[in-house]
Amino acid sequence: MKISEFLCNKAVTTDLKGTTKEEIIEELVKLLTTAGVLEKKHKSKVVEILMAREALGSTAIGQGIAIPHGKCEYVNKLVAGLGVSRKGIDFDSLDGEPAYIFFLLIAPIDSAGPHLKALARISRLLKDKYFRDHLKNIKDEKTILDMIAQEDGRIT
Repeated sequence: MKISEFLCNKAVTTDLKGTTKEEIIEELVKLLTTAGVLEKKHKSKVVEILMAREALGSTAIGQGIAIPHGKCEYVNKLVAGLGVSRKGIDFDSLDGEPAYIFFLLIAPIDSAGPHLKALARISRLLKDKYFRDHLKNIKDEKTILDMIAQEDGRIT
């Protein structure tokens, strides 16, 4: 599974403005609604589902990365958005460090396999420190998408 199979190109930003976990999640969900992969009327319910998942344990995995994710009936296939925060956000990370890179995943309720494969793929992509550092400093969305596509083609 490649990231390009589920990342919505129109739901990518290099300038997240939120300063809290909930604001970041709301911003990423809004990107998906603006891109048309999630209906606007479901936005608050999806944020609620994602925040409920965060209450079980933070999705910030350390090294400046958070992968908020959840399942809901409002999508019929796995979708993702990506955002970068310049300031870094306290996301209750395992290493206590702020998160800068946010991949938001939303999957249909019955899609455990693709959901887990996507989480694993994102984790593999972001384990390279050089890649993470470069991603954090990119100023435009097209360059992020190009870089992810290139890296996605390289990793197995």
